[in-house]
Amino acid sequence: MAKAGDKSGGSGKKGLKRKAATEEAQEAAVGEDGTTESGVQPPKTAAFPPGFSISEIKNKQRRHLMFTRWKQQQRKEKLAAKKKLKKEREALGDKAPPKPVPKTIDNQRVYDETIVDPNDEEVAYDEATDEFASYFNRQTSPKILITTSDRPHGRTVRLCEQLSTVIPNSHVYYRRGLALKKIIPQCISRDFTDLIVINEDRKIPNGLILSHLPSGPTAHFKMSSVRLRKEIKRRGKDPTEHIPEIILNNFTTRLGHSIGRMFASLFPHNPQFIGRQVATFHNQRDYIFFRFHRYIFKSEKKVGIQELGPRFTLKLRSLQKGTFDSKYGEYEWVHKPREMDTSRRKFHL
Repeated sequence: MAKAGDKSGGSGKKGLKRKAATEEAQEAAVGEDGTTESGVQPPKTAAFPPGFSISEIKNKQRRHLMFTRWKQQQRKEKLAAKKKLKKEREALGDKAPPKPVPKTIDNQRVYDETIVDPNDEEVAYDEATDEFASYFNRQTSPKILITTSDRPHGRTVRLCEQLSTVIPNSHVYYRRGLALKKIIPQCISRDFTDLIVINEDRKIPNGLILSHLPSGPTAHFKMSSVRLRKEIKRRGKDPTEHIPEIILNNFTTRLGHSIGRMFASLFPHNPQFIGRQVATFHNQRDYIFFRFHRYIFKSEKKVGIQELGPRFTLKLRSLQKGTFDSKYGEYEWVHKPREMDTSRRKFHL
């Protein structure tokens, strides 16, 4: 029975295709006055696209055929309109109107009043007196401690090890059951300037705590989309020990300035350009995308890049004054998703 059904189904498809080809041949043979070459008036065929919804056709094969023809006609009309517009622009030359700007989520956002000018005197004064002033005045050099939550699994440990190759002068230590309140004084006594803690859930890294020492602030991020080096396609060779460059994109608000300065303070001042390595923190729609690349200049205008890894995405959850204190800490900013209108959300970074 199954074989007979298959044969009937195949013959049905062939019959539909044959019928469609016959209809097209009849349409081609019809003259301008509506008659065929023999002078006989052809039978009236259904207009295309049909005046009813294609979804109302009960026969699945016929419905699929009509939908395919409808899509092809749409594609032809779109291509013809595009060619016509191109010819009109070429004919007008310099007088042609400018191309319309496509609407995106970013350019349709409500303007955020907290966006600041980097050259503003008030902003310059705040940055000259904040917790990172000693770093930007070149009075201190970064020294980073990277650790994990208790009893980390292999994926989290490998992420810490790969991060230590990205951030110069960073050291990986295992937690061994110590509380963060006990770890922070030990870091301060050993002249560490920053503490990075990577948390995990169900063997997957899902959070990052970045605390600037000795007086804060402390940022808590949600971590997602983690990819280790072996999981990145067409990745380059392992990074060298050269100090990388750092790129910070779209950290334009008051809060963004604080977060951007936290990331900048992890890397030494003078990058070694001979290594051609760059670490990028790109903020888009309140998500921070981290990438690590090696670049090469192919010509004066072309640059080739090769991702080295790891890669991950961060989402700021809170910014706390001082070092880590979950019980009595004072928070500068806390993410409250229920109070935010997702359709008109502003830039927070």
